[in-house]
Amino acid sequence: MKTNLKSLLVIGALVMPMAVFAADSDPVSTKLTDTVITAKVKAEFAKDKEVSATDIKVETDSKGLVQLSGTAKSQAEADKAVHIAKSTKGVTAVKNDIVVTQ
Repeated sequence: MKTNLKSLLVIGALVMPMAVFAADSDPVSTKLTDTVITAKVKAEFAKDKEVSATDIKVETDSKGLVQLSGTAKSQAEADKAVHIAKSTKGVTAVKNDIVVTQ
């Protein structure tokens, strides 16, 4: 059941209408929009067995700063969520506001 919910979240995030790229003066260089970054981080959470895509919330500002909030079952889960966010293309920084509940 939890896997099905994660799959639905991923599908929903990927089919949401959004602008994928915002063009710079150089057509080769592009920036991902905040919505796309948020969707990519959530999709990576949903694919990971350690991180709860439903309990950890993701918000991204226009400069690529990702704020993680919500709850994690362990410090390892919170750390993995931060690692996933930091390694996502377009993320410039991560603010970790995840609360670990044990």
